Amino acid sequence: MPVRDELRAILAKQGYRVVGDHSGVKLCHWMGEKLLRGRECYKEKFYGIQCHRCLQMSPTINQCNQACLFCWRFQGFTVDTLAGGDEPELILDGCIEAQRKLISGFKGDERCKPEMWHEAYEPNQVAISLSGEPTLYERLGEFIALCKSRGMTTFLVTNGTNPRALERLDTLPTQLYVTVAAPNEEIYKKICAPTTKTGWKDLRKTLELLPSLDTRTVIRHTLVKDYNLGWEAEYARLDEIAEPDFIEPKGYVFVGYSRERMHNTNMPSMDEVRAFSGKLCAELDFEVLAESPASRVAVVGPKGKRLSIKGGE
Repeated sequence: MPVRDELRAILAKQGYRVVGDHSGVKLCHWMGEKLLRGRECYKEKFYGIQCHRCLQMSPTINQCNQACLFCWRFQGFTVDTLAGGDEPELILDGCIEAQRKLISGFKGDERCKPEMWHEAYEPNQVAISLSGEPTLYERLGEFIALCKSRGMTTFLVTNGTNPRALERLDTLPTQLYVTVAAPNEEIYKKICAPTTKTGWKDLRKTLELLPSLDTRTVIRHTLVKDYNLGWEAEYARLDEIAEPDFIEPKGYVFVGYSRERMHNTNMPSMDEVRAFSGKLCAELDFEVLAESPASRVAVVGPKGKRLSIKGGE
């Protein structure tokens, strides 16, 4: 189902560019920070990608099977299925072209080094995470394979409710994120507002699947104060099922349309994220490997685990 004209207008005001019938791209905040001020995002700090060469996009800009209270996107016209879909080449080429237009204004800024701008013009990392639930795009494996054939690394972010799609991926992403935003089913239903009755059960299936996937895996705990912050022991039991390479406790940020559902008091402080991380580590015998206060995020993993892995490895 193509993006409706009303939604296109809303997305355009927010800085999105719609590509084809169901995909889109938007410049990450850290793209500008890197180009103008040399500040890197936490994914560059943690995992070695170059954030000024990152293409932040989604093949499902309006398709999602959850209406998470903490989500920044507009949810007025959301649908939870996607039949068929555009060709992977159309999506990737269209997103690259749209991003090139979005960064054109940086070229004349004296704070932007010309060589860095030219690098940004040729993205080599794709963050499949912008909006919606990417696994609803049936040709996701083909899309990832296309990115890989062009020498691009891929970070896929999923809400974990479509384990069958992950099982079918013939090409896995460089890094697979699964968002676990609740320690139990009761809180999951409240904060993630799934459109299906099997959301929690399917998420558990995804966690059980993760150890068998031959790629780098990360569990992200999106923490919202007064909703899902705490319960470290319960989160740890879920993490033990998934056996991820890394875990990212990340504080909710009061931005976008989440401001209509949340309050700024729902944002955990970095100290609260640190406290959660410390208790989680105690449960798992992990350690904090790094943190990024600007993004209110930490990364934890097994003691002695090597963190600085280049995006292409």
